[in-house]
Amino acid sequence: MKQKVAALALVIVLLVVALMKISDVVHDRQNYRQIAIQSVAQSLAGPQTLTGPLIHRACTEEWDVKYEDKKVQTERREFLLVAAPASLTLKGGSKLEARARGLHATQVFNLKADIVAEWADTESLKPVAEHAGSRMNCGQPLLMMAVSDARGIRHASVKIGEQLLALKPGTFYGSYPRGVHAPLPMAMVGPAPLQAQIELELVGTESISVVPLGGDTRVQLTSNWPHPSFSGQFLPVDRKVTEEGFEASWRVSSLASTAQQDVTQRDAAKRRGTCPPYESSVNSACVETLSVTFVDPSNTYALSDRATKYGLLFIGLTFLAVGMFEFMKSLRVHPIQYLLVGAAMSMFFLLLVSLSEHMPFESAYAVASAACVLLLTYYASHMLGRWSRGLPFGLGIATLYGMLFVLLRMEQTALLLGAVALFAVLAAVMMLTRRVDWYARFKQPEAVKAAG
Repeated sequence: MKQKVAALALVIVLLVVALMKISDVVHDRQNYRQIAIQSVAQSLAGPQTLTGPLIHRACTEEWDVKYEDKKVQTERREFLLVAAPASLTLKGGSKLEARARGLHATQVFNLKADIVAEWADTESLKPVAEHAGSRMNCGQPLLMMAVSDARGIRHASVKIGEQLLALKPGTFYGSYPRGVHAPLPMAMVGPAPLQAQIELELVGTESISVVPLGGDTRVQLTSNWPHPSFSGQFLPVDRKVTEEGFEASWRVSSLASTAQQDVTQRDAAKRRGTCPPYESSVNSACVETLSVTFVDPSNTYALSDRATKYGLLFIGLTFLAVGMFEFMKSLRVHPIQYLLVGAAMSMFFLLLVSLSEHMPFESAYAVASAACVLLLTYYASHMLGRWSRGLPFGLGIATLYGMLFVLLRMEQTALLLGAVALFAVLAAVMMLTRRVDWYARFKQPEAVKAAG
């Protein structure tokens, strides 16, 4: 008896090692998938964050300082004048399509947006001298629109009134260098209101984020993607998600957001060491955003990884079932037979990963589980002595695989379902063994050994 217990312990250790190796394979395939997604982003464009439009103007002030030795020295300061819009409206629609690298695909979006920005006035673009008798020199005002990855810009145009302005690459705005800008005539700077209309076509991968830069920012996004994940610091005030796609709208006031101050005062914050350099990340530490991530439910490796975490539990339950047959029917099952049963259970997870790379996850799961159930039913019928024992055993294995599929699909209630299932298994074992005289059962082998 002790030798068999030791042998079964060794079998379990070997199976744990096998499951760890299979888990490593899943992680490697996940890494390959991530590398493929990054390859698409590097060749096309990555996640996109829209910042702007914004008007800025670079200025310098020079003044003369007379020292006690009557020497005159010219000093100079450089500063940037910024005008953020009083209201900002963005209406856009995004269409997604798959781009693949080998076996792995990611979703690429094409966003077409109409942006309207309004300024009550642009008086903030007029410089104010800090030193008497100084000389002021300011460049031309620039209307800019920044994006995370300028390679994704397919089309952009800006119109003020009926005048179409010429767009040029870059923003010339400190920490936001990528994007487009248009020089504004000086006649547009003053107390009069100003309205800019921008048409933008932008491609990227994974997510779209918008910085709520206006005093009042309103964003409406539609898409043909039915699996959005709304993130950032502001959730939609209204959203509708169907199998055909989603519609979402946001409304953000500058009273509830520091985005306007963070962007217009970013360089000063950076010099104080309180703000990291601007990155394309949608979760910037310094700028608030509203974001949509296009979640890919076909990421089968995440599901396969979750499935392998249940591997040891499933093998343990299977061994429990074999042990119950062995104990209740006075059978003798060799540790090698336990090993073969456990190996078949482990092979399910490897089959699942490999098949899911070539077919939908549901189909891969059905094929892999059916193959293992049939194999284990056939083997158990011979291992346990008759088909009347092998068929219930196979039915139990099929139930385990069905339970696992439900656990994978119902992530939010997986703990509850797993706990209920384990309780049901424990209750079944207790009910089946409620009349067993355990002392008598364990004395039988000793009596047989003594008689021999």
